[in-house]
Amino acid sequence: MKLVFAGTPEVAVPALDALLASGRHEVAAVVTRPDAPAGRGRRLVASPVAERALEAGIEVLKPVKPREPEFLERLREIAPDCCPVVAYGALLPRVALDVPAHGWVNLHFSLLPAWRGAAPVQHALMAGDEITGASTFLIEEGLDSGPVYGTVTEEIRPTDTSGDLLTRLAFAGAGLLAATMDGIEDGTLKAVPQPAEGVTLAPKITVEDAKVDWSAPALRVDRVVRGCTPAPGAWTTFRGERLKLIQAKPVPGRTDLAPGALAAGKNSVHVGTGSYAVELLWVQAQGKRPMSAADWARGARITEGESLGT
Repeated sequence: MKLVFAGTPEVAVPALDALLASGRHEVAAVVTRPDAPAGRGRRLVASPVAERALEAGIEVLKPVKPREPEFLERLREIAPDCCPVVAYGALLPRVALDVPAHGWVNLHFSLLPAWRGAAPVQHALMAGDEITGASTFLIEEGLDSGPVYGTVTEEIRPTDTSGDLLTRLAFAGAGLLAATMDGIEDGTLKAVPQPAEGVTLAPKITVEDAKVDWSAPALRVDRVVRGCTPAPGAWTTFRGERLKLIQAKPVPGRTDLAPGALAAGKNSVHVGTGSYAVELLWVQAQGKRPMSAADWARGARITEGESLGT
């Protein structure tokens, strides 16, 4: 089939690579978000998908909004059979959805109908799910509500961050998306409506969502830290300034610390929660580089009775 691939971040690149390597389909063009400012100089930088497409010699389309007449005209000129999508980042209007004969097929990083929305991996981790996966589905105008072509499952490991899990799902999902394109082309794959039961929503994680509540149980604190790493980054406050929490782990045997209370040893930093303590492993103080929590504590010269989150 002739394809127009839509995607923007690094997590979408494995799927584009899988389609380019399939040998069965022609990726005629790529649709991605416009160049965005990045780095200290805030210079405009092309998306990872745009960079990969340019390396492969593929036309790149960067509409500010995918309802722009110029974009829609070019899409009709290309006349794709199907448009696979991975984390494109913009709402597709009906007029664009109607262009390809086989529609737009999205690779979504959850087992639908669970975790519909922008942050399925983060929400799965923060909810304590043990299993997640990826789904391919036909895009409709509803939020991730279209009929599903296929799924792959992935176990959530006890130390997974959202970055770890998303990387694995990106590669597993790439194979699923390529297989979905194959099945659509040869007519062996039909989309099945999602069940009405089991719908959960996964809106974008805000900075406020990533703030650690030390009165919550240790397992909840651990899930927030892992779910918000690398973005937007779990955080708390210390001496009135923000402290980013990069890595932590529960310490079930320690129950003598009040929520938020700090206990800094020679090589460890423990914090009380609503149940038992957690050990901070890596942190980043405001304006500083990431460092081990023990090094941070030595530099901060923590005194007895100090707490986080006050």
